Amino acid sequence: MKKLLISAAVAGLFSSAAMPALAQTAPAAAPAASGFSAGANASRYHIAVVDISFIFKNYPVFTQQIDKLKGEMEAADGALRKERDNLVAMEEQRNALKPGSAEFKSLDENLAHKKAEFSIQQGKVRRDFMEKEAQVYHYCYTQVSAKVKEYADKNQIGLVLRFTGEDNPGQPAATQDRESVMRMIMNPIIHQSSIDITPDVLMTLGVDVRKLPAPSATVPSTATQPGQGGFGGNQLR
Repeated sequence: MKKLLISAAVAGLFSSAAMPALAQTAPAAAPAASGFSAGANASRYHIAVVDISFIFKNYPVFTQQIDKLKGEMEAADGALRKERDNLVAMEEQRNALKPGSAEFKSLDENLAHKKAEFSIQQGKVRRDFMEKEAQVYHYCYTQVSAKVKEYADKNQIGLVLRFTGEDNPGQPAATQDRESVMRMIMNPIIHQSSIDITPDVLMTLGVDVRKLPAPSATVPSTATQPGQGGFGGNQLR
């Protein structure tokens, strides 16, 4: 994934909150998918593609941990915003005093000390949350990559490439904005013919893809049984 989902938000934090160790166990895996039309040719060609971004967005172990971390971030942000407001009040109190007076000097030194501590704490919070976020990604990516390998080995697939289904290989960019066009150009997969094993991998992770929300029209050939949730129109092979 191009960016960690919450790194930008972390950069604006003023404080921290500890995140419990990632000891959550993945849900019991559902029976392995018998095969989806999206990946019907994967075994035939011995090559497949998989949309890791889509898997992460629909993998409860990942989304629950990220949501929990976001909540902790908001709490930490609120706590340090309060501390920042206290520093602002102290600064206003100092400015109301006569410059050069003993009381002014004392309050000014105390304020400088507290500002330095605040700056150190702010940096620590940013690092802590980025580390916790990285732990979530590492844990979940390890689970996903293991299932990809397991599925590939079982189905005689010698190479699995990562692609982004939203970029819809072989189709023009949905919009002409620079970001969409450049993402389309940089996509290493120009064409794929029913070798997308994304739904199969999700099923092995215990995710019933039949219950997922219908994807946008730009998401190609990542499908499950018709008439049951998202991915309608593609058949189990």
